[in-house]
Order: sequence, then structure tokens, then C-alpha cells
Amino acid sequence: MADELHRPVLFDQVLDALQVKPDGLYIDGTFGRGGHAAAVLERLGVHGQLLAFDKDPEALDFAADRFRGESRLHLRHGSFGNLGTVVSELDWEGRVDGILLDLGVSSPQLDDAGRGFSFLKDGPLDMRMNTQSGVSASDWLASASDKDIADVLWKYGEERFSRRIARSIVNAREENPITTTSQLAGLIAAAVPGHGHKRHPATKSFQAIRIFINQELEDLEAVLPQTVDALAPGGRLAVISFHSLEDRIVKRFIRDQHRGPQLPPDLPVIPDRYRPRLKPVGKQIRADEKEIQANPRARSAVLRVAERLA
Repeated sequence: MADELHRPVLFDQVLDALQVKPDGLYIDGTFGRGGHAAAVLERLGVHGQLLAFDKDPEALDFAADRFRGESRLHLRHGSFGNLGTVVSELDWEGRVDGILLDLGVSSPQLDDAGRGFSFLKDGPLDMRMNTQSGVSASDWLASASDKDIADVLWKYGEERFSRRIARSIVNAREENPITTTSQLAGLIAAAVPGHGHKRHPATKSFQAIRIFINQELEDLEAVLPQTVDALAPGGRLAVISFHSLEDRIVKRFIRDQHRGPQLPPDLPVIPDRYRPRLKPVGKQIRADEKEIQANPRARSAVLRVAERLA
């Protein structure tokens, strides 16, 4: 089944990390096109179950069609930031054997010009993962101040020309609304000084606006503590990040959960709530050259794995 679907980044490494048990409970926080989900379902027995989230209605429509009649799969439309609530509804607290968070935008979303995620294809400037709610990128850019735009480009994209780009956007929208990806990409390219960039000058800005529009880092910050409460002792958390902001949050969270609160060294008894809750499993994992050649997007992927302590 998994071979018929899009093969995700770090596919084998994720499955090794999750150590899927036939009767286990698992969570896929970003269903996408179901590559990881299909592989987990293949390894589950009749009593195993998988909970999958996705903000994108198209992903859930695909899932409902591709896995029609699959009683072991529970689908939820929305952010994985709601993981704790759904886990409670299913009575899975402290029982989950593995959780996967594959962050960022999916390849099908990037490849669809109509979604507005890519500056390489002309399309409407939307960028919402959930097209049924929220503000589109074009609507936000139509009303945001140059300071707010610059702050987003710097905070989420680490774009050093953020102020110059923001001023260019505000000036341009006074003449014509910015409604397409090619318009925005052209404005950014014209605003960034110099030539011969290794990558398109709009790369960081598109990333930043997408992250902001979809509240991606806020959702990540919210879900990480919920994963620890959901996991059973020995359960695994696997997170794939695609840029340094995400990876920094994940790395810091695992580190802090492993250290536990810093208490006085002479404390005679450490209460259970202050004990370490996670331990890192190995070091960060990256794609090898063979995978990068087959899928250039894998170049920036970083997989971190942690295990729930008793």
C-alpha cells in the first residue's frame, strides 16, 4: 500500500524510529498523502489503531477515499495542536506507542499552483493549509503595516532584507493589489540587492509568510507537551523539521524534558512530576545523498527521536 503513495522524506528512518507494534496505538500529526500512515497501517494487526490529523481538507478527502472502510484509522480535520483533546476523547492518554510530526508544507501542496505556496509556479496568493478558514496571504499583505510584514519576514524567515521587502510590498499595493505568487516573488526579487543568489531571493519570505499564516510554530509549541502526556512508557516521538526554527524548538524541548526541572542537589526525594519525561534516541538524522538526489526537498530535513520514560 505504501509504495502506491507518495514516499515521504526519511521514510525508512521514521519507521525504524517508531518501532510499530501490531497491537499498538499510533498518531500521525500530518497525514499529507498518507505515505507514513499507510506504512504504519501495514504493520498494525487487527487490534492496532492509528489517529491522523491534517489541516488541509484536500488531504482528508484523499484519506477518506484511499482508506475507505479502514476501521483502524481515525481521521481528524484540524491542527495537531488539538492532539491532547482527541487523545482524551479516544481514552488514549498514556497509552500511545508512537507519534510522528512531519512539519511544514507537503509536496502535493507545493506542487499545486492553486494553493499559492510556491514562488516557482504562478497562482493565487493563498498559502492557507486549511482553505476553509483563516486569512489568505494576499488578504494579510493587503492590510498589514510595513512593520508587521518586516517582523514576520525576520521572525519566521530570518530574512535580513525584511524591511526593504516590506516597504516594497506596501508601496506596490498602493498601485495594484498583490494577488498572485508571481507578483510577490517579482517584488521580492526586485527589492533584494545583488545577483547570482544560490537560491531564489523569495525563498525565505515565502516560507515566513506561510508559517505565519498557518501558525505553524505556535502549533508546534502547543503540541509538544501534549505528546508526552499521550505517550506510553517506552513510546516514541519522531519529529521531522525542515528549517532551523522548527528544529530549534524540537531540540530544546527534548533537551528540557530529558533534563527535567533544575532542583537543589540535596533534595532528599524528587517528586514524580519533576523527574525527566523523555530521553533522546540517538542524534539527529538526515537524508543520505541517494535520497537527496531522488528528492531535493530531503536536503533540509532533520529527524529527531525521543522516548517516553516511565
